[in-house]
Amino acid sequence: MTKTFPLLAAALALVTPLPAQSLAQRVEARLDAPPLDRHIWGVAITDLDGRLLFGRNADRMMVPASNTKLVVAAVASALLGPEFRVQTSLYGTGPVVDGVLRGDLVLYGRGDPTFSNRCFQSDTAATGACDRDPIARYRELARQLRVRGVRSVAGDLVGDGSYFTDAVIHPGWEFYDLYWWYAAPVSALGFNDNSVDITITSRDSAGGAPVVTLSPDIGLATIDNRAEIGPRGSRRTFDVLRSHDGMSYVATGIVPAGASPQVESAAVLDPNRFAALAMRQALLSEGITVRGGVTSTSDSLAFHHARHGMPLAEVTSRPLRDWIYPILNTSQNWFAEMTLKQLGRQFGATGSWQEGIRVERRFLIDSMQIDSTQFAVTDGSGLAANNLVSPLAFTRLLAFMRRHPNYQMFAAALPLSGAAGSLRRRFTGTPLEGRVRAKTGSISRVNTLSGYVERTDGRVLVFSIQANHHTLGSSRMIPAIDSVVVELGGRLPTADRSPPLRSPR
Repeated sequence: MTKTFPLLAAALALVTPLPAQSLAQRVEARLDAPPLDRHIWGVAITDLDGRLLFGRNADRMMVPASNTKLVVAAVASALLGPEFRVQTSLYGTGPVVDGVLRGDLVLYGRGDPTFSNRCFQSDTAATGACDRDPIARYRELARQLRVRGVRSVAGDLVGDGSYFTDAVIHPGWEFYDLYWWYAAPVSALGFNDNSVDITITSRDSAGGAPVVTLSPDIGLATIDNRAEIGPRGSRRTFDVLRSHDGMSYVATGIVPAGASPQVESAAVLDPNRFAALAMRQALLSEGITVRGGVTSTSDSLAFHHARHGMPLAEVTSRPLRDWIYPILNTSQNWFAEMTLKQLGRQFGATGSWQEGIRVERRFLIDSMQIDSTQFAVTDGSGLAANNLVSPLAFTRLLAFMRRHPNYQMFAAALPLSGAAGSLRRRFTGTPLEGRVRAKTGSISRVNTLSGYVERTDGRVLVFSIQANHHTLGSSRMIPAIDSVVVELGGRLPTADRSPPLRSPR
């Protein structure tokens, strides 16, 4: 038998509302019980027709953390559709003569985020659900090049990420975050989430250094290992910093003796060169050598003429549905930012954060009829602390998507309580196991959850719960949020049916 998550059980025990109480009274009792009454709550609970069943600060803008991803996922699902794909191409700047490309070989990306090692749906045993080799489609490019008779490249191999603008780091992200995978640079060329995996392996006894390795090992950088193995049970202080030129990673701190191996994922500095290095390895596997160096560019004019010719080789991305799944199910920041820039490129002037946000804003106002004073987003992932969205804006977005023809793709990507994704350990052992589809969110002093709950009477409610400026920590606040959602799971009395919300301005 599945057991209820202990902290959720404790949160449920804080208040025991009488069965005769209305939904609003039960939720109020939860939010007003110590210590939850000391923090700022934004809550909206509606039915699918937009009728407000409960609201607290429902129209006030809150810091949404990763609930921000609902915006880019919804807009992309609606505008681009489940089968949208992009191409990654190889171009030459000169002719192929006697097996030699007399010029540079240009790897040109158009914003494909799926050169990665991950699964793209919950059923990981399904055919094609997972990619285990992020370099596989680069090998396909190399194979196509070999079939064309190319055996050598006389010039350089260039990673060209100019399909998007050259700003690869969002100005609203914290400096320390830029070292890590969750703030990886966002360029039109992507490989392995634009991050390297650093494996730290301790030894059985204290003294000496742990074994630190970098993957994929494609010649990107070296490891400067200054870390030490401390006594068993000592505090782990291991950290990794990237050098200013991106050519090395410095490992520091203490790893306890006997500790299990751990993997940290660190962001690369130059994503276009990173992809080109992976392409070089793929070329070598097909017996194609590059006589020049491996370089990068984000200058859209540098290889403009080469791109107007026919590509020497080309591969196609996974469909958009496989972009949306990591964004919502596992809350992958980089996929969200890549998709946001793609919206700017497809429907705006450029592949930039500014244009992507402009496209999102117009769609939320014009198509979803969301009040323009109830949201202000600046990135796709929610990593920037200056994103603001009201609970009512989220419930309107979610109700709109529930009616949209592409809802099934959107819903399949949302975490399901008790199943794979960020709700895997939440609501287990409660009547809502398998009945909540929702997006989680967490940054410093912020926890959020927005989505759908299927009630025991068959009705579906839409909710957004945002806790801001709290001091409880995620381990205590998350069960508190879940206890509110559990209150939504029973039968609704007729008195809880409120009139429709006013149309947004």
